Amino acid sequence: MKILENVDVYKVYDPVFESVRIVMNYIGESYSYQYIQGISGSAFRVATGCPSRPTCCNMMWITDFIRLLGYEYMEYPCFDPNGENLLDEMVTAVRMQIDAGRPALVWHALTSAEWDMVCGYDEENKLFYGRGTNRDFESNNCELWDRAASAAKICPAFGTITIGAKTGTLDARKAEITALRDSVTHARTVKDKPEAGGWYSYEGIQSLRKWSEAYSNPGKVRDLADAYCFQVYRSTHGTAAGFLREIAPNYSASAGELLLKAAEIMEKEAKIFSQCSPYLGFDSPWGVDEERSRMVAPLLRETADLYEKAVETLEKALAVIE
Repeated sequence: MKILENVDVYKVYDPVFESVRIVMNYIGESYSYQYIQGISGSAFRVATGCPSRPTCCNMMWITDFIRLLGYEYMEYPCFDPNGENLLDEMVTAVRMQIDAGRPALVWHALTSAEWDMVCGYDEENKLFYGRGTNRDFESNNCELWDRAASAAKICPAFGTITIGAKTGTLDARKAEITALRDSVTHARTVKDKPEAGGWYSYEGIQSLRKWSEAYSNPGKVRDLADAYCFQVYRSTHGTAAGFLREIAPNYSASAGELLLKAAEIMEKEAKIFSQCSPYLGFDSPWGVDEERSRMVAPLLRETADLYEKAVETLEKALAVIE
């Protein structure tokens, strides 16, 4: 058995980029979780109606983000395009990465269709050890190492991504401005006619308003999509204020003031959003509950209002910066 020591814990319920932060910081970087959520765009994103939205509606994919941070990487899927089983190669890549003193990123290793951080293995029992969002943040968990291949039942079995050499440098200012631009574009996305799946295709401000609208009508079922999307977005939105406060000093006084104002609004937004926990969280009752709907609809509406106000302030900040 081999398990890397002193690996950081998850600090935000994010299914994609928090795992990257943990790996990067273990190998020598020093990014805050708020900053990683910010430059990846996750701190400002929201898209609801389907459990896959937090992993599908992103500013970039995980490999693009690793490249943005200046690192090489290798991908080892569980299957090739023709369906040939490559599990042994994937497991070997993870073990070699850990033997080299680096945690690996493994899809569906510990959670359900998310990027997890794997920092150990047990060859005798064929186990992976590591952390993910829906487990104890403070300690390692373990699963059979062939679990990653079972993701194929619900989505692509991406396998593992191993981090290689550092060949570039993050252009922080460019990454920050790109993320701020994306936050505005994403938030302002409007679809007049939803795609197949109804309101599943909405995102940004519109998705929060549609979410509130759904609970304003009788018969709304609290389902898996509600619980999972809420669990992710209330956590990721909770990082926005920290990100904006971290970068504000790097810009002009007028731009910095607007970024700090947006941070204050996003902090309020996250607090209101968190108040939905008794009604939308995994511990809330499943199914239809009209009293629940009566309570949560206005909270979602207020969340949308504050989110829009923050985006308007970010637009003003970008106008000054650019």
